[in-house]
Amino acid sequence: MSTDQSKTVRTYDDLAVGDLYRATRFISEQDVLAFAEITGDDNPIHTDEQYARESQFGHRIVHGVLLLGIVSKVLGRDYPGPGSIAISLNSRFLRPVPVNSEITIEYKVTEKLAKHQHVKGRICVYHDSKRVLVGETILIPPRDSAA
Repeated sequence: MSTDQSKTVRTYDDLAVGDLYRATRFISEQDVLAFAEITGDDNPIHTDEQYARESQFGHRIVHGVLLLGIVSKVLGRDYPGPGSIAISLNSRFLRPVPVNSEITIEYKVTEKLAKHQHVKGRICVYHDSKRVLVGETILIPPRDSAA
């Protein structure tokens, strides 16, 4: 099992079961407010500190779909690389992420599907070493390593 942080494009042939990619990302208040503006999801649990302080969480939390957007960026841009297409993404939210927090996204290749040259993988998103999102993907890796 390898951990890879490089920006190298990986085609179907370059990928192996067990390959692991990790990336970190800080999610700021500005990120959350911009996401709320773009999507119209201005639920006060994400945008209103006073409201959120009185909630069961005690603070504002990041939109779950914003987390999935960051996962999408990792899969479509970072690993396996530009040109990668997600054709399936199933996920489950396990716990909330506070606004102004760092997350770690981990993607692991779990199976190669030779017939269509697709790749199955597992996604885990962590905050403070705890899983906050888990999921499974099927990807079409980039066809050309020069992408």
